[in-house]
Amino acid sequence: MLPALAALVLLGSCSGKKSQQQMPSANFETMKVATKDVTMFTKYSATIRGRQDIDIMPQVGGTLQRLCVTEGEKVAKGQTLFIIDQVPYQAALNTAEAQQKAAGAALATAQLAYDSKKKLFDQEVISDVELQTAYNALLSAKAQVAQADAQVVNARNNLSYTVVKSPSNGVVGTLPYRVGALVGPSMPHPLTTVSDNSQMYVYFSINEVQLLNMTRESGSAEAAIKAMPEINLLLVDGSEYAHKGKVESVSGVVDRSTGTVQVRAVFDNPENLLHSGSTGHVVIPTVYRDRIVIPVTATVQMQDKFKVYLVDKDNIAHEKLVVTEALSSGKEYVIKEGLDVGDVIVSEGAGMLRDGQNIKPNKEN
Repeated sequence: MLPALAALVLLGSCSGKKSQQQMPSANFETMKVATKDVTMFTKYSATIRGRQDIDIMPQVGGTLQRLCVTEGEKVAKGQTLFIIDQVPYQAALNTAEAQQKAAGAALATAQLAYDSKKKLFDQEVISDVELQTAYNALLSAKAQVAQADAQVVNARNNLSYTVVKSPSNGVVGTLPYRVGALVGPSMPHPLTTVSDNSQMYVYFSINEVQLLNMTRESGSAEAAIKAMPEINLLLVDGSEYAHKGKVESVSGVVDRSTGTVQVRAVFDNPENLLHSGSTGHVVIPTVYRDRIVIPVTATVQMQDKFKVYLVDKDNIAHEKLVVTEALSSGKEYVIKEGLDVGDVIVSEGAGMLRDGQNIKPNKEN
């Protein structure tokens, strides 16, 4: 019984070896693992805003008399944008100035009365009560003058507010209100928005893991910002913006709903090609120096893991798990763990291999 069983096992073993030896060897491209410098690019959705987007709200109410600008027009600081009906505010100023003059005359009269009472008091003609009464009247007259002066200043300011001026250099946005519209400080929408487009802010978001890695590598968020390279901007049509930008700040608060932090970069806009409210994509380069880099075609992805096939001296391919960097160019992976310089791996067609398969290397780089 035992000799028969041993014979069967031996026969099966020999049959398996014979079957394995008869498996045809396929041709595969191979490469020798080496290190090099590589730059990976990461693309983020971005929104573009003017360095200053100032909503223009009127400080007084009234009928819009004149629009002095058009949509998209460049304006300078202090340039007139709108004129609101000035008639009631001019009348209010005239009234305030008249009251100011009346208060001034009343003050002069009160001063004369006090001076006269003072002389009579010094001559012991009138009592202290009469002098004090005259002095109180003088103080009241001075207060009336101060009040009248304040009313004139207020009326003059209100009149000046009817001429709405640009608070900065920039470009005029939409003009939702036309001549004849009733406008005021409490209206729901601004008269327009003036955007300072000489430089543009570009906002995008990175996840908190990336922020943590940046901070660890540089020692602080401030150092990480300084260490970041210049970045590119892809416009909405896919074209690359001619000027590079620089990251200026990273938000210190993580958005709980998205797990991201907002990053702000600044781009010069000398040709006024960028407009506030536009969208695009920011492209950030990350440089890896003296790192093992392999082509994507050399890997097989299994959920969140990657494997490659090492080729031994007998041309047998063996599975090997590797750990890649988070960034990828789409054509190459930077390897963190799993490979050593000098290893020979299958560089193309790894997905068609099985562990232990014999191959015929086409070439070795």
